[in-house]
Amino acid sequence: MLKSYFTIAFRNLWKNRTSSFINIFGLMIGLSGCLLIGLYIQNEVSFDRFQPKGDRIARVIMEYSFGSNDKAQKGNFTSTKVAPVFQRTFPEVESAVRLSGSTATLRLNNTLVSEQKFVYADSSFFKVFQADFIHGSSAHALDGPFKVVLTESASKKYFGSANPVGKLLLTAADTISYQVTGVIKDYPANSQLKFDFLASFSSLGANQETSYFNANYTTYLLLRKPEDLAFLQAKISPFMKKEMAGSGATIDYYLERFSEIHLHSPYGGLVANTPVTYLYILAAIAGLILMIVCFTYINLSTARSVERAKEVGIRKVIGADNSQLFWQFIGESFIVCVVAVLLSLDVVVLLLPYFNEVAATSLHYSALFTAPFIAFTLGITIAISLLAGTYPALIISGFQPIKVLKGAFKHTSSGKRVQQSLIVFQFTISIFLIAATLIIQNQLHYIQNKNLGFDRHQLVQLFLNREAQHKILTIKDELKKNPDILYASRSANNPANIVSGYSMRSADMPESNQISVNANPIDEDYLKTIGVQLIAGQDLTQQDITNTDLPDANQSVYQFILNESAARQLGWTPKEAIGKRMFLDASRPGYVKAVIKDFHFASLHEKIKPLVLFPEKQGHRLFIKLSGHNVPQTLAFLEATWKKLVPSQPFEYTFLDDTYKLLYDSEIRLGRLMNIFTTLSIILACLGLFGLTSYVVQQRIKEIGIRKVLGASVGNIFLLLSKGFVQLVLVAALIAFPLAWFAMSKWLEEYAYRVSLSWWVFALAGLSTLVVTLLTVSYQAVKAALMNPIRSLKSE
Repeated sequence: MLKSYFTIAFRNLWKNRTSSFINIFGLMIGLSGCLLIGLYIQNEVSFDRFQPKGDRIARVIMEYSFGSNDKAQKGNFTSTKVAPVFQRTFPEVESAVRLSGSTATLRLNNTLVSEQKFVYADSSFFKVFQADFIHGSSAHALDGPFKVVLTESASKKYFGSANPVGKLLLTAADTISYQVTGVIKDYPANSQLKFDFLASFSSLGANQETSYFNANYTTYLLLRKPEDLAFLQAKISPFMKKEMAGSGATIDYYLERFSEIHLHSPYGGLVANTPVTYLYILAAIAGLILMIVCFTYINLSTARSVERAKEVGIRKVIGADNSQLFWQFIGESFIVCVVAVLLSLDVVVLLLPYFNEVAATSLHYSALFTAPFIAFTLGITIAISLLAGTYPALIISGFQPIKVLKGAFKHTSSGKRVQQSLIVFQFTISIFLIAATLIIQNQLHYIQNKNLGFDRHQLVQLFLNREAQHKILTIKDELKKNPDILYASRSANNPANIVSGYSMRSADMPESNQISVNANPIDEDYLKTIGVQLIAGQDLTQQDITNTDLPDANQSVYQFILNESAARQLGWTPKEAIGKRMFLDASRPGYVKAVIKDFHFASLHEKIKPLVLFPEKQGHRLFIKLSGHNVPQTLAFLEATWKKLVPSQPFEYTFLDDTYKLLYDSEIRLGRLMNIFTTLSIILACLGLFGLTSYVVQQRIKEIGIRKVLGASVGNIFLLLSKGFVQLVLVAALIAFPLAWFAMSKWLEEYAYRVSLSWWVFALAGLSTLVVTLLTVSYQAVKAALMNPIRSLKSE
């Protein structure tokens, strides 16, 4: 019996090759998209699952404020004091480790190489995190200064296949070298701890700090039991109140479960996080695509039901019951799904490199053949077979043989309503996704083109090592000799992402009443270089920088530049602020020299906060403003000058435009993926529409013939057949518009600065769907209109 079912199924599929091709092609496209989304989601949710102690690890988040009226600031930073104090104080803490990401310039065969994944860690790192040693041992790998553990790939890069343990890793400064104490296997791609070099934390000379304020490091705690996190969290706040009593500041700490950081934390780390909301969006899109796929199959199958009515009637007359016919048609659906799944697996393997590029991931096709993903694929195959095949099987197997064989068969009005409902649902999904994609792209365009209050274009960024910082004045003088270099300035932070935290107060405020503020050390050319507007006072001079570094530190005086928000927070208008005495932290007394217009120095997710710019000799970033003319030649001049003046550091630059985009990495990835899967949904909806159009034409073939005989033109026939679909599009639009408006309003709430939801976005989504619908219907409509009416009227 089963053999008979499969034989008949293959014969029917071959007989109706066009319909079968559309079914298989549609399923293949939809399944390929769903499998890619499945791979992406599986990779994101599996982050750090390989860590055996992951359920006992917590990251420490710092929250601080100055005074009762000051708004608290939070971030994934702590001082070096937190780890040893928590480990000594709280019995729930088994171990603790401090990390600090850095960049190191190393020597490779007498060539300088800038390594971006150079991380400092305590010797307790290997007690907290899993690492598989190839050479060496974790026992004493990081228990002294200037020791380093290499990953396998870094070891091969610098030492080839030899065992490097005991050898020296040379830095650009010949006076400093790191002794290699071990080699570990590379961490997998789905790890939030990304490094090639793990150096001893004691090399920094910062492990003896006694203050909670110098918060520049990341702290992880290893708890004795997973459930200890809640007990420890309850103890931290009372403990910190005692620790900070009388300091004039409030500092508290919160714990994040290590396994939840990548998807649920707003604070990044060595690897950018992926908001779990975006995974929900992609999972929903995958579900919608599967539904479109199923509805496409249903529409095409029911469109063919007229052709198979007599077959069903004859089979029932010779003894077949409804259940046998039902499982026959389910079998056909299963065959189509299996073929589509096998083809989609090939498509996924072919498209995976492109998908990795678009989604900024490193997925490997081997993940397709893991047990969980095979089970996922098999589940999808069975689900689609049943979901897509059940309705047509019930309809077709329920035909009454007498009516069918007498030629009196026709579909019921309820069946028509079901099919129309499916098409409305497909249109609703397509319009919703088009509108959502347009809004996301509109917001991304707004982000990339918004006036930030400074000019980020043609702004080159270089990192300064110790030698370059000592030669900064010479470097700037040499660079300015090129007419296409307008300005050059040293600073500690990227102007698009100033994250350093300070406190400020006016001379009229008590010491206990301070305000949290972001601050950035700069030089006298900073405002001109980044193009910030000065609205009151005067710019800094070289003398202002000199006055901050006097032999007698008590005589040092700072000249401050405030943004409008900082001046307003201190109770001053821009003009009133000039000349006012104030303090930045307790160690920097001075006067307000200028007020600048507010500019966006953080992500557009946040409102502009108070900012203080102050003169100081420190600063490891050099920003160079280009004219925009002869850019390749200017960059070549930059490189030649750099190599001449700073031979100890490779010439590596970035444009600020590129680093600015990194702030919105997850949004850009979402936008790209939405473009792809919205296109897929439109293609699949068109296939479903094609199926229903075919069904309508078959149902009305005699009517069309009669109308042709009575003089109806091709245009009349086209209007006759397309009118119903236009109505379905309008109904779908009425459903999709409020859904899209609500969903995207929620998404845009994440941004303090955002686009408004314009009516034209929804109009364009509906209009584009209508145009695609008419184009799809036109093929079948014109084909029916051009058919010889004699053939139509002889069809019975």
